[in-house]
Amino acid sequence: MKTLTTVTSRLALWSLARQMFVLQVVVVLVTVVACTVLTSLHVHRLLTDEAAMTTRRVAISVADSPSVLAALGDPDPSAALQPYAERIRSETGLDFITIMNTQGRRYTHRNPSQIGKRFLGTIAPALAGRTFTETYTGTLGPSMRAVTPVRDAAGRVRGLVSAGITIQKISEQVRGQIVSAVLAGLLGLVAGLAGTYLAGARLRRHTHGLRSAELDRMYDHHDAILHAVREGLLLVDTGRRLTLCNDGARELLGLPADAEGRPVTELGLPASLAELLASGEDRSDEIHLTGERVLVVSSSAVRSGSRSLGSVVTLRDHTELQALTGQLDAERGFAESLRAAAHEAANRLHTVVTLVELGRADQAVAFATEELRTAQQLTDRVVGAVREPVLAALLLGKTAEAAERGVELSIGPDSELDDVVLNPRDLVTILGNLIDNAVEAAMNGTRPARVHVRLSAGDGVFLARVADSGPGLPADAAEMFRRGWTTKGDGRGLGLAMVGQAVRRLGGTIEAGQEDEGAVFTVRLPIPDGAARVAGGTAPS
Repeated sequence: MKTLTTVTSRLALWSLARQMFVLQVVVVLVTVVACTVLTSLHVHRLLTDEAAMTTRRVAISVADSPSVLAALGDPDPSAALQPYAERIRSETGLDFITIMNTQGRRYTHRNPSQIGKRFLGTIAPALAGRTFTETYTGTLGPSMRAVTPVRDAAGRVRGLVSAGITIQKISEQVRGQIVSAVLAGLLGLVAGLAGTYLAGARLRRHTHGLRSAELDRMYDHHDAILHAVREGLLLVDTGRRLTLCNDGARELLGLPADAEGRPVTELGLPASLAELLASGEDRSDEIHLTGERVLVVSSSAVRSGSRSLGSVVTLRDHTELQALTGQLDAERGFAESLRAAAHEAANRLHTVVTLVELGRADQAVAFATEELRTAQQLTDRVVGAVREPVLAALLLGKTAEAAERGVELSIGPDSELDDVVLNPRDLVTILGNLIDNAVEAAMNGTRPARVHVRLSAGDGVFLARVADSGPGLPADAAEMFRRGWTTKGDGRGLGLAMVGQAVRRLGGTIEAGQEDEGAVFTVRLPIPDGAARVAGGTAPS
């Protein structure tokens, strides 16, 4: 028991490839030796059976010969039978053919000096008329022999015939066959060891010479990491099939349970993302949109020497960050408008002070009052119409930003909107991108450049309508909500794609149309019962 434990502990120190090699060598050796032994036993049995059948056929053939029966009636049977028996023995390759009378006296023998002497062996069954075989030690040593009666026309036994092969000759034949079997076994052993070595070398190359315990630990760590990492991880082989995906990737992409092993083009992914996975190229931090998520995708080709193994793809959820970025942009725009307003206020204050110093107090008061009234009217109009604080801040910032770019952004007079219990990030994404696109379009359209925004809520529906005085929708407008579409032609469009994604996420609809002056986008989002308070009761149209 102690020895077995020692051997087991030593085997555990070997690499997995070495353990498998030794195991395969033992299996091959045992198999070859067992097959050689079984073949030898089988050959011995076959040769023994063949010897018995041969001696039996020859003995019966000699006994049935009419010349033998006739010679038994001669005064000197040996004169005719001895040459005949030796000729048959030489032709058949037997060691002896003995013809005798019913008392067992020999008429023929391989050694002529034995003629006339008594046959050494059993003859009683033959005298009873039955042919039989036995192994018996005679004058030539142990032999396999058959004894059969010689009958006359009346069926009486007139003599006996015995034909035999010595055990030594049978053993020589067996040894010859065993040598052949051993040579074949050695050849099989060499081939088996060569195949075992090649298989072991391949296994050693794939396992990098690691022990089974190390491989087991690596698998446990690998599996734990795959399940623990929140980021998505995909492995795609050279055949464009998904070979591995972790829990994060399944959640981010909504992959089915049987995704592994299927081509990436059959996983229901967006066309741009499927194209990236299938390309096997190195990509870094590309933005891709799925049904409800914004993903940052990186792909890296994996190679072993000059051989390509596929690619590793990582996915990071950028949805919340993108929404926060949109909201931050709105806040930044609002801050920029405040900065510009502060700069203008400083200029106006300086003007007021100068007018006072010049003794024109009335003009200074009139100037300050007019500027204050204009700024306050804009703030009152926006805040009065839209009391949702995030949207109000967005609209004030976008209004100031549009004014700096020479575009008039107006809020519809029938826009009456209180707090709306919808995700403010999604609302900022939708309105911010639509207004930005409308301002850019208006700058490329007829003058004066205008953007008109209308917001309302009623009957459980939030309505946002953004129209511009730009050149209108292009011919490929049907693709505008797909990632990469842009009127600039650089393939980097993301805003409208994010708008479409946010609208789908909120269960709403978006429509793009044409007006006399330009394009108009209409968004309708469902609001749960009691989630909106309409100040003026205006229902969306």
